[in-house]
Parts: sequence; C-alpha cells; structure tokens
Amino acid sequence: MKTCKEMKVRYLKHGEDLDMNPSIATIGFFDGVHLGHQFLLNKLADMAQQSDLEATVITFDRHPRQVLQSDYQPKMLSTLDEKLTKLQQTRVDNVVVIHFDKNFAQLSARIFMETVLKNQLNVKKLIMGYDNRFGHNRSETFEDYVAYGQEIGMEVMQSSALTLGDMNVSSSVVRRLVERGDMEAAQKCLGTPYIIKGKVVNGFQNGRKLGFPTANIEVDSSEKLLPPTGVYAVKVVLENDETTYGGMLDIGTRPTFNGKNQTIEVNIFDFEGDLYGSMLSVSFVKRLRDDVKFDSIEALIAQLHEDKTQVISILNAINNN
Repeated sequence: MKTCKEMKVRYLKHGEDLDMNPSIATIGFFDGVHLGHQFLLNKLADMAQQSDLEATVITFDRHPRQVLQSDYQPKMLSTLDEKLTKLQQTRVDNVVVIHFDKNFAQLSARIFMETVLKNQLNVKKLIMGYDNRFGHNRSETFEDYVAYGQEIGMEVMQSSALTLGDMNVSSSVVRRLVERGDMEAAQKCLGTPYIIKGKVVNGFQNGRKLGFPTANIEVDSSEKLLPPTGVYAVKVVLENDETTYGGMLDIGTRPTFNGKNQTIEVNIFDFEGDLYGSMLSVSFVKRLRDDVKFDSIEALIAQLHEDKTQVISILNAINNN
C-alpha cells in the first residue's frame, strides 16, 4: 500500500500534453486488476523507485475490441470505476486513461510510442506484460518494441507471468472461472472476491411470501460479467453502511414460478429495512447449486432452509480463519 501520496488519475485527449514527470510506465486494459496485474505493478513501482521515476499505468476507457468489433458486447470483470479503485490500492503514482476510438486504433506501435508515450506522457522506460501487444493490428513482437524504443530513446523491458499452479493468471482465465461459477478459484486469481454492484429495484415479492425476503438487484453496468445461474453464498455491503452482511443470492428465472426473465435476488441475513433505491455491493464466496424448478412451493421452501444453513456454515468458516 502507498503511504506517501495518492495516485493521480489523468484523462488523455488527442494531442494533449499532460506535463507529466518522467516515468516508467506499463500499458494494458487491466480488467479486474488481478494478482497477475498486481505482480507487474509491484515490479513497476520497485523499478520506479530504483530509477527515481514515477510509476505510471496507461489504460483505456473501453475495451479495444468494443471499438474494433462493432458487434462485440464485452463482458468485463470490472467497470472503469472499479478498476481505478483497485489501482488506487497499489503503489503506482499515476494512471492515465486514454479514450479509445477508431482514430486511436489506427496508430502504429512505433507512432504510439513516440507521439503518445514519449512526447505526451514523458515515458522514459516501458515495461510490458508477458502477453501484451499494442498498435494497429497488434502485429509487432516484443523485439519490435525494443527496437522502436532504441530509436526514440526509451528502454523497453518485459515482465514474466505470475503462475498459480500450472496456470498463468490472466483476465481471460479469470473470466472463464467466473463464467463457470468457480468463485473460489476466481478469488484466488483476483486476490479479492468477485463483486457486482447495483441498485435495489422492485421485484415479484415471491421471496417475502416464502419467508426469505430478497432485494432484487439491477446491476449498474450492462458490460459487467455475471456468474452463471444458480444459488451463491455472498457477502453484502449496503450503501452508506460499513456493516458487511452475509446472504444467499440467486441468479435465475424463478423456474418454480414459471418465470422467463433472469433476475438477481439476494436474501440478506440479519437485516430489516427498506432497501428500494439503495446501492449494494455483493461479493461472491461460493456457488451452492443450480437454479432448478421444484415440484412444489413446499419443496422450494425446504431447499431454501437447507441453502441458508449451508451458507451460514461457509461464511462462519471464512470468518473463523
């Protein structure tokens, strides 16, 4: 954690000079700011200190594929605000957010390094992630970046991957884990639980009738990746409330009630009050089971009691460790 000064966030416009101090930088989308990213950013901060430079992260306001592939609807591990919040918890000095559009996408790697990195951002050294590429068509190799750097007076280096077991930690790996509901493995790669945030909206009131009142969540970003349908053990933080509540959450279509549209509903333990319009942050701990259709309401209620007992046991085990 940084102890001396807060990270500065800057937004770069085309042709703008941000009047930045000399820095060592790294560039990437940094979706999720997982442990692989943090491994790279710790190296960046160490090298900045050794070189008497500032540590700068260069990222984008949208996923490049969202611009380059008009039919691509990205599902991200983090919104821009969530990404900046996680970067704030690292030791970097600056984050530069570049507006990614079709004009920017046309820049070659050589032009980008000279006009943006060197001239606009005052980058003296560049450290690349092990699998990172940039520039139009992303056709260059790391050796090309090194050669371009030598031509313009910029040292270019490459970081190694962070490996957990036999797996290189990457955003695509974490996405696959979330997509199959392996929230425990996703947390190991992220360093923190996977979260979604959203507003409590009107629901169908079925949970209240069953004795398990739920808050119906409308996720605040359509680009946020959701885990698969099913029942989950979660932790919930309410807006303007420092208390962390346990809960069980269902992503599904309410099949026992012949529902058709997917909803996200969370039963928050030991909480009473009106949540409509409030913002919630939900941390996923473990997936319990599929979202299934029960033969009767009574069978569903019995299963919900079993689910709650299991969730309480899971959360107690975490709290006691």
